[in-house]
Amino acid sequence: IGDELHHSGWNACSSCHGDPSTSRRFLILPSLLSGRVYVVDTAKDPRVPALHKVVQAEDIAEKTGLGFPHTSHCLATGDIMISCLGDKEGNAAGNGFLLLDSEFNVKGRWEKPGHSPLFGYDFWYQPRHKTMISSSWGAPAAFRTGFDLQHVQDGLYGRHLHVYDWPGGELKQTLDLGSTGLLPLEVRFLHDPSKDTGYVGCALTSNMVRFFKTADGSWSHEVAISIKPLKVRNWMLPEMPGLITDFVISLDDRYLYLVNWLHGDIRQYNIEDPAKPVLAGQVFVGGLLQKGSDVVYVTDDDKEEQYAVPQVKGHRLRG
Repeated sequence: IGDELHHSGWNACSSCHGDPSTSRRFLILPSLLSGRVYVVDTAKDPRVPALHKVVQAEDIAEKTGLGFPHTSHCLATGDIMISCLGDKEGNAAGNGFLLLDSEFNVKGRWEKPGHSPLFGYDFWYQPRHKTMISSSWGAPAAFRTGFDLQHVQDGLYGRHLHVYDWPGGELKQTLDLGSTGLLPLEVRFLHDPSKDTGYVGCALTSNMVRFFKTADGSWSHEVAISIKPLKVRNWMLPEMPGLITDFVISLDDRYLYLVNWLHGDIRQYNIEDPAKPVLAGQVFVGGLLQKGSDVVYVTDDDKEEQYAVPQVKGHRLRG
């Protein structure tokens, strides 16, 4: 009770392709609010996953000062790296990156001392470009009590990308996304390991920002996709953002799929030209504006409308 699971990861992945002794056996479950990390054995009996180990919050805090673990990735070394969004009290300034060894013991922190930005959230690394990029959600002391728009104005939420040397852990550059990049969450590089570009979804402003390496070796950014807010009635605000939460890139790097969490649609964009995504598909699977909801959106000619959510084999989708 009170764990709050957000993102999961594995003990081994493609980063370990050169080590035949590793297997993708253990599921890593960081618990955002309790601070525990659960390790689940999925190989012994895949139909009945078994709890293998619990890394206790007290052990993490004592050895690293970190709390509020969020995103887990395996490393080529066999270690597990987990972004932690604050210290044990929930202060954003205490965030950093936790390292667990292959036996899931607390090993320490990944980043160099003094190289922790103010906010953390998701991260992804691109070894061929010797770079790791992390995003910035907000202070745990703010979001653990529920989202409050005033906290954004109070500076308790982020709008930056942090560029690290990989695997050294030195913070090289901070990209300020400004007012168009509030609450940057998920970070995804293109799958092609030679490519030096990727995207981050900015939830509150509902923009997909592309980041890329420039000719001088530094990193820059631009808004690649912008989801306009909808004028609404019977909601907490007169306008509703799409609130981009998560997105994936197809393995051939041709398409990007994003979720507009509040509006309720999933969009497909062709990104063969990464700088100029083209909307290729859209389907509504839920959200607050579906037929039967109290909330309606208002068209340009002042008509109230709602979206139809399809049925699959007689069952209405409940996204």
